[in-house]
Amino acid sequence: MPSIVSASGAGGDEGGPRRFTLEEYHKLIQLGILTEGDNVELLEGSLVAQLPRGVAHDYAATVLAAELRSLVPEAFVLSPRCALTLPPDSEPEPDHSVARGPHALFRHRHPGPADTALVIEVAASSLARDRIDKARVYARAGLPVYWIVNVIDKQIEVFTRPSGPCDAPAYAQRDVFAVGASVPVVLDGDTVGAIAVADVMG
Repeated sequence: MPSIVSASGAGGDEGGPRRFTLEEYHKLIQLGILTEGDNVELLEGSLVAQLPRGVAHDYAATVLAAELRSLVPEAFVLSPRCALTLPPDSEPEPDHSVARGPHALFRHRHPGPADTALVIEVAASSLARDRIDKARVYARAGLPVYWIVNVIDKQIEVFTRPSGPCDAPAYAQRDVFAVGASVPVVLDGDTVGAIAVADVMG
């Protein structure tokens, strides 16, 4: 897994990449050592640089936000580009997530696995990472529904039935929706609407 940190330290093998706990990562942010300008996220203990976002990515993310706002019930919280705290060692920043509300729950913390109903990554340059690293992180945390909005192949990949913590975390089911199809938006087992793939891809 790519990392911007190469120094060894506690929690990592001698000479290997430095691994951080969630507590250490939060401390780096609190002390101002890491700032919003650093554009990193914590994945499995590694500080990973977020990849650049192109026009196709931003278009899809913007349209998706508008579609989700019209569908997500008031009992849920829709968050764009906000962190999820996923113990023991990950705090990714997906393009969109939907958590069980109300908003006040997250005044002093990020949503965690027990809160999150849907997580979405819009993927162009990040496609390999989203399919492998992010899928593993989200499956380990037991997040029930994970979308990859694949702007390269113009399709939305929906992952369900996460394994939870195990030696090889993964989603047991992957459904692919191409242009011409609509993706059901499922929150806690209820379908609250659908989004046309063509609308998101432009």
